Amino acid sequence: MIDIKFLRENPDVVKENIKKKFQDKKLPLVDEVIELDAEYRKIIQRAETLRADRNRISKEIGGFMAKGMKDEAEKAKAQVAAFSKEQEELEAKEAEYSEKITKIMMTIPNIIDPSVPIGKDDTENVEIKRYGEPVVPDFEIPYHSEIMEKFNGIDLDSARKVAGNGFYYLMGDIARLHSAVISYARDFMIDRGFTYCVPPFMIRSNVVTGVMSFEEMDAMMYKIEGEDLYLIGTSEHSMIGKFIDTIIDEDTLPRTLTSYSPCFRKEKGAHGIEERGVYRIHQFEKQEMIVVCHPDESKMWFEKLWQNTVDLFRSMDIPVRTIECCSGDLADLKVKSYDVEAWSPRQKKYFEVGSCSNLGDAQARRLKIRVKGKDGKKYFAHTLNNTVVAPPRMLIAFLENNLQADGSVRIPEVLRPYMGGKSQLTV
Repeated sequence: MIDIKFLRENPDVVKENIKKKFQDKKLPLVDEVIELDAEYRKIIQRAETLRADRNRISKEIGGFMAKGMKDEAEKAKAQVAAFSKEQEELEAKEAEYSEKITKIMMTIPNIIDPSVPIGKDDTENVEIKRYGEPVVPDFEIPYHSEIMEKFNGIDLDSARKVAGNGFYYLMGDIARLHSAVISYARDFMIDRGFTYCVPPFMIRSNVVTGVMSFEEMDAMMYKIEGEDLYLIGTSEHSMIGKFIDTIIDEDTLPRTLTSYSPCFRKEKGAHGIEERGVYRIHQFEKQEMIVVCHPDESKMWFEKLWQNTVDLFRSMDIPVRTIECCSGDLADLKVKSYDVEAWSPRQKKYFEVGSCSNLGDAQARRLKIRVKGKDGKKYFAHTLNNTVVAPPRMLIAFLENNLQADGSVRIPEVLRPYMGGKSQLTV
């Protein structure tokens, strides 16, 4: 959510930003919110004037009574009562206008970074750099769920009976590999100076609307019936929510946290053949990283965060590339975003395994996460998030890139301590 003062003073900049995101239907909202804001400020100004007049006249009543001026005192009382009634009406209008303004402001997209490429959708995202040499072996690589099945490592049929489509049972060495990757990612981030955290897996609605757009909320979140609670779609939600309604001393910045959690997502919409198995599912586990920092440092932290994911995958010998999301592919709160994609030797192309985002002060403004500077002045923090690793999707890249011709799967050296010393999985 952008600053209403910025919108008021720079409506053309906000409109141009909306056009860059190909959301022209939102253009009328800028003028609408400016009109509402002007009326809202008039209401506040009138309410303040009334309050001052009421207080002044209330003080005069005692003087009138002391002098025996009963008629004047009664007139003053009537005037105070009239002022009080008008003030109540104004307060109701104030609340009404505030709600309308907030609702509109939460749908107007954040101002994107000037470096973001302009494009309508993910087909116009831009490749930044490749890391590692993509290899296509001279033997056929089965679909990832078929590889898992050969190790008796997955049971989709039973999961379908128990929970429906989009769920799975991981078994044996595949389940152990899943946990090994999560544990390794946790230690990898701790070694890079991040504080480890296991957060709440449910959050209240005010946190949900603080961390994401309404469109994302509708497409992703599961609501707990009868409760003001939602299952998290990523631990970023509860990790950023940790700082709601807080004032942070500038000296304690940045706050760098890495968190483990299960994640739950509706995953609305139809999906293609390449998204069967465990590619796009309703429940998975993830290691995440978030940063709360000074506005001047958010660009620097953005570069550090996506590099962490690249380094993690490369330490497991998985080729990856970074993709910059174009303007039309950015969620409304995001200023800038990179996807990290892993190489799929079976498909002979890359696919997404992580996403890094700089949200500027959008989340902080919604959640009232402020920083107190050395001069005593307060300002909104900047927040960033990035996927460290999210198995089982990451397992697709791992199994395909480490599958050997004899059907065994090589275990990279960094994972062996988490796999009981195993150097390979054998059928």
